[in-house]
Amino acid sequence: MAIFKYPFWVLYRVWFYILVALPIIVMFPILIISISREQWYPLFFKLARIWSKFILIGMGFGYKIKREEIPVPNKSYMFVANHTSMADIMLMLVAVKNPFVFVGKQELAKIPLFGFFYKRTCILVDRSSAKSRQAVFLRAQRRLKQGVSICIFPEGGVPEEHVLLDVFKDGAFRLAINHQIPIVPITFYDNKKRFSYTFLSGSPGKMRAKIHKFIPTTGLTITDTKQLNEKTRNLIWDELSLSTKKSYPNQE
Repeated sequence: MAIFKYPFWVLYRVWFYILVALPIIVMFPILIISISREQWYPLFFKLARIWSKFILIGMGFGYKIKREEIPVPNKSYMFVANHTSMADIMLMLVAVKNPFVFVGKQELAKIPLFGFFYKRTCILVDRSSAKSRQAVFLRAQRRLKQGVSICIFPEGGVPEEHVLLDVFKDGAFRLAINHQIPIVPITFYDNKKRFSYTFLSGSPGKMRAKIHKFIPTTGLTITDTKQLNEKTRNLIWDELSLSTKKSYPNQE
């Protein structure tokens, strides 16, 4: 049976990159216009949501979003979620209607075509460089002042396959406290199973996400960063643990 799975997995990965490229090629002129000025970013964001839905549907991912609370239009938030898959970007764009900017790793800018727009619309970070991390903080502050939300995967990368949820870094929570904006925790349940970073894996099927009740930061100070971090992580951890019904004692 495995002999049939390997060709499928290879073709499935190739098909993913075809789906990533096709809408960009079709929408290229209007995408170029939408990134030419920062104030036109909401237009780019709408196009990015169309791009995301095209990919998810094309991959056979039937997505379902449960919302315990809905973001208010024209208000800034800090969106955070567990990070397990290349499809996390697409599902986040589908789940959230408020325009937001990703803080993402610099390496993705090397992907042909996708990387061209990625590095011009996202806040890129080299996590090995303290100078880069500081620049990210300043750029995120500027975008928040413009009324745009921020999305960060606080694990700081994709954890190894056996890790349910890695430790969260503090950057997202410091930013949220500095700007007194709510944390919006989001749980992605199925992305690792559907399309993980392991090349020979993945299959069509459901992709579920849950937008939890927001965690306010009003009145919090920088000294509350760690507590806010742990509260957010524990919420997502509990949700994932209940969903998988597995025990991961090495994570605590």
